[in-house]
Amino acid sequence: MKKLIYSFLCMFLICSNQSAISQPVEQPVKVMVVPNHTDWKYRLGDSANFTVTVLQNSIPVYPVKLTYEVGLEKMKPTQLKTVTLTEGRLNVQGGTLLQPGFLRCIVTAEVDGKQYRNLATAGFDVLHIAPTVEKPADFDNFWNKAMSELAKIPLDVKMVLLPERCSALSNVFQVNIQNFGNSRLYGILTIPKKEGKYPAVLKVPGAGVWPSSPDIEMADKGFIVLDIGIHGIPATLDTIVYSNLNTGALKNYPFFNADDKDRFYYKRVYLGCIRANDFLTTLPQYDGMHLGVTGGSQGGALSFVTASLDKRVKYLSLFCPALCDLTGYLKSRAGGWPHFFNESNLPYFNKKEVITTLSYYDVVNFAKNLTVEGFYSWGFNDETCPPTTMFAAFNSITAPKTILLYPDTGHWAYTEQRTKIIDWLLKKLKE
Repeated sequence: MKKLIYSFLCMFLICSNQSAISQPVEQPVKVMVVPNHTDWKYRLGDSANFTVTVLQNSIPVYPVKLTYEVGLEKMKPTQLKTVTLTEGRLNVQGGTLLQPGFLRCIVTAEVDGKQYRNLATAGFDVLHIAPTVEKPADFDNFWNKAMSELAKIPLDVKMVLLPERCSALSNVFQVNIQNFGNSRLYGILTIPKKEGKYPAVLKVPGAGVWPSSPDIEMADKGFIVLDIGIHGIPATLDTIVYSNLNTGALKNYPFFNADDKDRFYYKRVYLGCIRANDFLTTLPQYDGMHLGVTGGSQGGALSFVTASLDKRVKYLSLFCPALCDLTGYLKSRAGGWPHFFNESNLPYFNKKEVITTLSYYDVVNFAKNLTVEGFYSWGFNDETCPPTTMFAAFNSITAPKTILLYPDTGHWAYTEQRTKIIDWLLKKLKE
């Protein structure tokens, strides 16, 4: 009964800052918040100051009522003031940090009765941010056992050609594979038509319930691409089905069974990524050597996990990884998406069983085991996957690593940024 009540509560919890990764829509009024270091980076003890300007039709506008707050990201602000901008700009004295982390200035302006918001985040000694999550002594044994159990399950592959989605150079299939826990794994496979051997790329999804998509562009360049879903749902259903599941039965799925490491929702998900590679590496068109994984947000987390667990993966590239350093809130700093221990979720999840479970699924502990080269990218203004948590994972990596920072980005990526992430991976897989 206790577990039943617990699962019932999870269904109604609000998953704050849903993991959308689309670029923000332009607005006629822009609140510009700019830190006084051009790279947004600071040494401990440096003063971080912010300049605020409000533009309407690209022209500074004033007087404007402003409210600004300054403090550690996701924490209660240490400064909170409402002022009137009577000149072209406002200078905010943000202060400093004496420990590695991020100091954020959030500004809201009211123009013509409507509110507009923006922020800037100063990073202090970010390459020395250490994780708060502990790695269980049996972490490796837990996952080795799970993967051994997975390996005993037949693939039972079912492939259906989707002629209407094929291109002149590539075929597109829906793939249906037997997964862990008596479930099925669905995805969209895009594969070159020309006879030959090709590198393979596993694309893992961001949060939510969405249909997988073909990657014609990548396949036409000579790559096998498998874009998977994580919920065991066919990829060819009517869009209303995904929408209804997203707001209904699968709403807040990241919280399901978080008090039991063997039943937590992400166990089947993590193993499903390995199962996807089991399938990819059996394809006769696979070159037998070059396998990569990529994704963003939840997909960034799954890229970490897959590359860490599966030694067949040679490279990973990702942005804005979720599920990093989830226990940060318990140490008075930001924790990773889906924010198990923030103010609204803390009453439900601040339990020993949950903390223990999450330690087996936290990206930080997979990052520590990475042995392959990776390319990583994110911004300082991310409010969904706080940069403190992403750097806690990045700083735990001992394998070769490259980071590409776009400090002004939130939980989204520029087109140029996405292109660099993918181009890096494809270049490596062609070497």
